[in-house]
Amino acid sequence: MASRNKVVVPEARQALNQMKLEIANELGLSNYDQVDKGNLTARQNGYVGGYMVKRLVESAQRQMSGK
Repeated sequence: MASRNKVVVPEARQALNQMKLEIANELGLSNYDQVDKGNLTARQNGYVGGYMVKRLVESAQRQMSGK
């Protein structure tokens, strides 16, 4: 199944993929880039995406506040 998510800024694709791998590793999902995501639970996959969004929002808030 192909991903439905589209990267709005294609230049950010590599950084987003790296962030995804770092977060997965922090959550104990080693080799996330090579794992069949269909074998992971929805909760495991959801955590990775959820933490990515949380970090991106925090980053944007810091930029907006000038910190």
